[in-house]
Amino acid sequence: MPESGHYVEQILFELGFQGGFIIRIHIIGGSGSGKTYMASQLSKKFNIPHMDLDDIFWENSTDQYGVKASVSVRDNKLKNFVMQPSWVIEGVYLKWVIPSFELADKIFILKTPIQTQEERIWSRYHKRKMGILPSTKKETIESLKDLLEWNKKYNQEFLPDFVENTQFADKIIHLNGNDDIFNFMD
Repeated sequence: MPESGHYVEQILFELGFQGGFIIRIHIIGGSGSGKTYMASQLSKKFNIPHMDLDDIFWENSTDQYGVKASVSVRDNKLKNFVMQPSWVIEGVYLKWVIPSFELADKIFILKTPIQTQEERIWSRYHKRKMGILPSTKKETIESLKDLLEWNKKYNQEFLPDFVENTQFADKIIHLNGNDDIFNFMD
C-alpha cells in the first residue's frame, strides 16, 4: 500500500536528503497541484536538476498553442535527463515517462483539492495574460476551458487508474499538498 504524506520526512531522510547522496524523485499531480513549485524548491534545497515535462512535451517555439514536440526528441531529452545521478522531474504525464518512473527512488503524487487546482490555473492564466508571469505559452480562453475539463478527468479517472494499476506502487507517496513535504524543511 502506498505511504501517506506523514511518512515523507522519514523517507526523505532514508533516501539521503541531507545532501551528498543520489536522489531521484518524480512528482505527478493535476495541473495547478503544486508540482512545479515543489520540484523547484527540492531542486534548490538539494542542488539537483529539475525538469518540467511540459518543456519537452510541448513545442514552445511555434506561434500556435498546443503543438506537441516530436516524440523522438521528447523521449531523447527525457532519457538524457534521467541518466544524471540525481534529479527531480514533474508533470502530469503517466505513460511515456516510464523511464523516469523506473529510475525514481520515490514518486510523489500531489492530491491537491480540485478547487485549489482550478483557482491556481485561472490565476496563472490571468498572470500570463497580464504579463506578470513570463510564459512562452500562447493560451486562449478556449484552451483554458479545455484544460480545466481535462484536469477534472485527470484527477477523477486517469490518476486513480494509474495508482490502482501501476507497477510502481512501492515507490508512491501520496501528498495532500506542498505542506506535507515542506513542513520539515523549515
